[in-house]
Amino acid sequence: MAIPWKEECGIFGVYGHPEAANLTYLGLYALQHRGQESAGIVSSDGSGLYAHKEMGLVSEIFDTEVLKRLPGRSAIGHVRYSTAGKSHLKNAQPFVFSYSKGGIAIAHNGNLTNARTLREELEKEGAIFQSTMDTEVVIHLFAHAQISPAVERVIAALKEIKGAYSLLFLNEKELIAARDPHGFRPLVLGRLKKGYVVGSETCALDLIGAEFIREIEPGEILTINEDGIQSFHPFPKVKPKFCIFEFIYFARPDSYIFGHNVYQVRRELGIQLAEEHPVEADIVIPTPDSGFPASIGFSHRSGIPLELGIIRNHYVGRTFIEPKESIRHFGVKIKLNSVKEAIRDKRVVVLDDSIVRGTTVRKNMRMIRNSGTKETHVRISSPPIIGPCFYGIDTPTKEELIASSHSVEEIRRFLRVHSLGYLSLEGLKKCVSPREEEFCYACFTGEYPIKAPKEEKIQLNFFIKEV
Repeated sequence: MAIPWKEECGIFGVYGHPEAANLTYLGLYALQHRGQESAGIVSSDGSGLYAHKEMGLVSEIFDTEVLKRLPGRSAIGHVRYSTAGKSHLKNAQPFVFSYSKGGIAIAHNGNLTNARTLREELEKEGAIFQSTMDTEVVIHLFAHAQISPAVERVIAALKEIKGAYSLLFLNEKELIAARDPHGFRPLVLGRLKKGYVVGSETCALDLIGAEFIREIEPGEILTINEDGIQSFHPFPKVKPKFCIFEFIYFARPDSYIFGHNVYQVRRELGIQLAEEHPVEADIVIPTPDSGFPASIGFSHRSGIPLELGIIRNHYVGRTFIEPKESIRHFGVKIKLNSVKEAIRDKRVVVLDDSIVRGTTVRKNMRMIRNSGTKETHVRISSPPIIGPCFYGIDTPTKEELIASSHSVEEIRRFLRVHSLGYLSLEGLKKCVSPREEEFCYACFTGEYPIKAPKEEKIQLNFFIKEV
């Protein structure tokens, strides 16, 4: 895994189950790959909302005693990586607010492209914001809507915003799920006994033994309460634009999203890559972990044996202490290390999912070369990335993306490898056929489905005490 992009966020919700908070904890645990900066859960017992959130991993934040303080038969949860708003506890979700009809909690995966404009308008009207998150704009719009019931307020708020969102709302009586009209981010619906669950990926449903019902449709809003499920489609229908990077990197291989199994798509990416960029080599080695499925496909189609030439340390925490006496390439070695005996004197094909800035891949290739390879070839299971994402992924600027200003040959020389091959855009689309036109390829083409914002993220300097 050489990509330095952050995995946006993951959301999960339960309605109508006596262990709602416990199940939400497990759902977030399964979605931990989507965000590792903070996590939170809000539950409802029918008369009030109860919340707990902290910085860190799900397993570090929640234990039996904490979960006992989150009673009720419904709950929503969130794991976060910062895309809009800095990495502070005040930005951890779900957010909880009070308004004229009671309490409301919100969890968001995505990014709103008109958040700053809306925020400035709301502040002129006297709104006070507690965080730097674009998500809070939705709640202010929700509160401003002088209508009932809650779902009508949600619809009114969402009609004002643009961008990518998969959202969960929770009040004392119901759970509301919403997905933006383009469907950028995944959101799935499941059933557990007499209750319902909603989450970013099906792997979270699998962990708790929930039955997958279907994906929530782009532009659909669901209410789940004691009367069951009700579906709304309040927005004009537009062409879906699912995030293709969910398949390339973000989603877990065992998940089913956008009509496909993630593992099968990644394997097909490797097969297609082998057809487009054949090479004479002795072994294929994946860059852990997201490179594994594509490597399997590449090996299968090319006939070149697959070996584990790079090992990843899965126990690296959010921070580590480097020894005072400098260790060469310490930052790389603490996460990845080569198996010298497997790759020495070999012609090696290294599979990776993407190249962003190129600096991490360059360090990894140096590590491979220093292990004594005869030749080093790099194959990338996605096209060159030339543009940033504005729909829920924390990406570098265009200027930092190496492929935006350098040719493939220039990148090859920068990496100091014998050959470099990217999967073509046409080959990528072939792997998600027959729905290839329903995906967003903006990071590869620069053609954005929704106008990219020309705005800087707002930074606030104040401290909110968390209980």
